[in-house]
Amino acid sequence: MLISIVAPCYNEEDVLGRFHEAVQKVAEELLPLGHDVQFVYVDDGSRDRTLVVLKELADLDARVRYVSFSRNFGKEAALLAGLRLATGDCVVVMDADLQHPPELIKRMVELRGQGYDQVIAKRTRTGEGIARTLTARLYYRTVNRLVDVELVDGVGDFRLLSRRVVDAVLDLTEYNRFSKGLFAWVGFPSTTFAYTNAVRAHGRSSWTLRGLLNYGLDGLLSFNNRPLRAALYLGMGLLLCAGVYTAWIVGAALVNGVDTPGYVTIITVVTALAGVQMIMLGVIGEYTGRIYYEVKGRPHFLVKATNVERTKDLIP
Repeated sequence: MLISIVAPCYNEEDVLGRFHEAVQKVAEELLPLGHDVQFVYVDDGSRDRTLVVLKELADLDARVRYVSFSRNFGKEAALLAGLRLATGDCVVVMDADLQHPPELIKRMVELRGQGYDQVIAKRTRTGEGIARTLTARLYYRTVNRLVDVELVDGVGDFRLLSRRVVDAVLDLTEYNRFSKGLFAWVGFPSTTFAYTNAVRAHGRSSWTLRGLLNYGLDGLLSFNNRPLRAALYLGMGLLLCAGVYTAWIVGAALVNGVDTPGYVTIITVVTALAGVQMIMLGVIGEYTGRIYYEVKGRPHFLVKATNVERTKDLIP
């Protein structure tokens, strides 16, 4: 069995060498079991010497395939490129910063041998701050009440995928991708095991609070239309409240006459309704924007450099 290890990279020049040594060691352990390994690296428009390091690795190891983007297109595009570039019977997706322990690959391969199409590594939140842990739990609890697939807290992109799962994911050509949801959507027999969260080997994560917020919104909006349905229900509820309030005002005027102008009430209602309208327009705008990006049909990424001869395999 050929196993492709796909690792997106962004400004990872200081850790790439150690990462490759670690996965090479795993490859040596898998070789006696009859498994060959292919290394697939995707440079997501790094600003450091990541591409130079990848070229050096490719010169030293014929099993290395790499591609470098013309700019930073995001991790989702890098994952897509890696899956397109991988030719293995199964694919292991992991980060290149050593927060995903390479030694777990062997366990994934063993579980794959039991017939699972997806072997998913779920990290514990050991060592994380209380605020981040509580926020994550609240997010997943909320999202799973809304989306059409189940997203598990602690489950990320670190997983093994069989070839039929990879092919199924590649058939999903949507522009706005949320891989964690796509992996859950395609289904197939899956199993999950836990591992202790590892500390980043070098540098700091490129994820910012804004980036995490946008990623969370992508997960919420990519697999359901319930926010739009909620807007409809909220509009109907406000219309009902307005009808009841109008009837009450008219009734009070007929019984008691017009007393004093309801200035405060009017300002409060107008302000509240304006805020609700802006929120609803924002929700509709999010979905409309996604449609806009889909219909333009632009490629998910552009290639600057690669050691793969047929780049059309990357951009169909």
